[in-house]
Amino acid sequence: MIHDNFVEFKVTGEYALFSDPVNRVGGEKFTYQVPTYEALKGIMHSIYWKPTIIWIIDSVRVMNQIQTESKGIRPIKYSSNKNDLSYYTYLKDCCYQVKAHFIWNENRPELANDRNENKHHMIAKRMIERGGRRDIYLGTRECQGYVEPCRFGEDRSAYDETTELDFGMMYHGITYADEAYSEETKGKLSVRLWHAVMRNGIINFDRPEDCLHRQIKEMDMKPFGEEYDNFVSVDVTGGECGVLDEDAL
Repeated sequence: MIHDNFVEFKVTGEYALFSDPVNRVGGEKFTYQVPTYEALKGIMHSIYWKPTIIWIIDSVRVMNQIQTESKGIRPIKYSSNKNDLSYYTYLKDCCYQVKAHFIWNENRPELANDRNENKHHMIAKRMIERGGRRDIYLGTRECQGYVEPCRFGEDRSAYDETTELDFGMMYHGITYADEAYSEETKGKLSVRLWHAVMRNGIINFDRPEDCLHRQIKEMDMKPFGEEYDNFVSVDVTGGECGVLDEDAL
């Protein structure tokens, strides 16, 4: 990478549910106290994503005091097609500042012609200004979120004076086959864990390759290309063809 391709944004929402997989066995859902790496990466994908790039979440800043609220939910049990009764515990009045950047997806050499760093960076910043390309969710579908540009570190956080808050071992995210970073993760679906600590309201995430990981199953990469009708090249300049980008049209 040549340029500074960091992006910064604020995401807010009335509720959030960053669910701990351990607490979902009995049908109940209980949120983590802070966003997971994977949830923030999902928000970044809703803002702007292409298979050419991999988003890396660097830091999150917790702006509002951590509060929870439990609700009685009647989800449908697909096995019997009948309603059930469960209690979900949500975070409420959520506001986070996020800092992220992207790297090239070296697992997709066939998309090397799309590695225009300035183009992807400018589109990502433009999409943040517009609130994202797709709907934003804070963990789960029912928790609608809203994105806007910000400068990371501006304004006051409820935890500016909290020197350290340890959340212990947490779920970090999932490594899919097309984002493999080592021989152990190639052709596999892996789950990552890490030790989360917040200092003065800021959590600096470990990189995926620095986390503990556990292989779940074998997994093939999803193919992209003109022959699969999911990646189209067009001539937008009158010269050499490039990868389709609707923002360039």
